[in-house]
Amino acid sequence: MQNTVYSVRREVSGYIVKNIFASLGISLYVLVDTLFIALAAGSIGLATLNIVLPIFNLFNSLGLLLGVGGAAIFSLNKVRHPERIEGLYSELIIFCVGLGILFAIIGNLFPHQILTLMGANQQTINMATTYFRIVSCGAPLFMANYVTINFVRNDGNPSLTMRAALTQTAFVIFMDWLLIFGLNLKMEGAALATIFSPVTSLTVLSSHRHFAQRQLKLFKTKVHLKTVLKAARLGIPSFLNEMSTGVSIFVFNLVLLKLSGNYAIAAYGVIANIGIVFLAIFNGVALGVQPIASREYGKHLYQNVKIALKIGLVVTFSIAIISYFLLLIFKAPIVDIFNAEHEAQLVAYAVKGIPIYFISIFFSCLNLVLMLFLAAINDARGAFFLSILRGYVILLPSIIIFAYFGGIAGVWASVPFTEFIVASLGIYLTHKKISTMQIRKESLL
Repeated sequence: MQNTVYSVRREVSGYIVKNIFASLGISLYVLVDTLFIALAAGSIGLATLNIVLPIFNLFNSLGLLLGVGGAAIFSLNKVRHPERIEGLYSELIIFCVGLGILFAIIGNLFPHQILTLMGANQQTINMATTYFRIVSCGAPLFMANYVTINFVRNDGNPSLTMRAALTQTAFVIFMDWLLIFGLNLKMEGAALATIFSPVTSLTVLSSHRHFAQRQLKLFKTKVHLKTVLKAARLGIPSFLNEMSTGVSIFVFNLVLLKLSGNYAIAAYGVIANIGIVFLAIFNGVALGVQPIASREYGKHLYQNVKIALKIGLVVTFSIAIISYFLLLIFKAPIVDIFNAEHEAQLVAYAVKGIPIYFISIFFSCLNLVLMLFLAAINDARGAFFLSILRGYVILLPSIIIFAYFGGIAGVWASVPFTEFIVASLGIYLTHKKISTMQIRKESLL
């Protein structure tokens, strides 16, 4: 028994470390891309990027919808019922590519209409249109990449997903620099470099075909709507988590534009992109817990499920504590890095916002682990409930109400308020689910 517990602890720890590096690699690229755009296009470039960011969240969310859900089904069945998942990955990839092509066509036919709805104005519309059209062409690649990452990880090869993410980050940062500064393409270069991100990742992940223990297969097959919907049901929490970022950025943009204009949006762009790094780390921890918890739950080894959860919560909360105090100490230098034009308004908004906004990481670190954990143990309803509250039901009204009573400071405070409420409910639901597992364990004895 002790050997089993030690084995699970070691396995979970290994998955967490590898997934943190994988997730962090992607988010660091986003952060460096934001920095390059700030240097090349100034505050208006930052505002433009923040206006277009929700489209990234849409593509990534759809990839996670089918990737996380499909990979959960894959993990639950690959030991006892491998015949049920033989064509699962192939069907989801084909569906994602088809859907992505549709998005690419729509994005290039109606860019002005879409961007106007997303908050672009006369200062940002031209720059945003060029960036948006190019990024839209990458929709099939972004979606297919997220599906593949999750399946490869759950097929027992997290080292490869980490290597793919790090290779992708290094190569795309180089391409970002080359296209933006070397070829002086500025926003167009940033958009083109972004397309290299999923291409590089998928190229590295393709070496999974040489993995000795591989069960994953890719072949031409008919797509069944039932398969897609089944994967989507379990992937909804991850979809809503990722999409909530895009929706909240959209609402933040509209509210901040009305309160203080494009400089406030640029300040939020700095804060939001720093936040993406921390959320990526927390998501990496959650993704490290998910496959082990799902597998052990499928084997009815509930003690191991609890061990996986405990490790995830301890690691993610420890990271949150260290991160918050580093942000407090270095907030001014961090903001200055993104302020190439030395805009006093941008600095004022961002420096005041960081200490308030990032109180949220003490609770968001728990929320991401708890929601993926509930999905991993087949409690899609509980994970869905928390995701809806976190990304929509509580957050969106809070942004508007807090902005009305507290101005820009109120806008920043809406995020920690939301995360705290959701964390409280998440802890309750998880405790209830663990109690149910204990009763089930006793009934099996």
